[in-house]
Amino acid sequence: MRVKCSSDTDATLVEFADGPPVETRELDESIYLDLDAEGHIVSLTVEHAQRTAGMDELSYQRVPAPA
Repeated sequence: MRVKCSSDTDATLVEFADGPPVETRELDESIYLDLDAEGHIVSLTVEHAQRTAGMDELSYQRVPAPA
């Protein structure tokens, strides 16, 4: 997974897979979901990320599976 934040466009792109998207679904006016040919998520785009999603800071934490 890769996260790319563009300060000039205020967009955040979260890439889950390397395959090419064949369909984009607009979830709302600022969030887009890209799917591959099998319907799997390829990426998620958040436009106006700082304003609409509070993307001033991003943190990541892997949560271990229960024993």
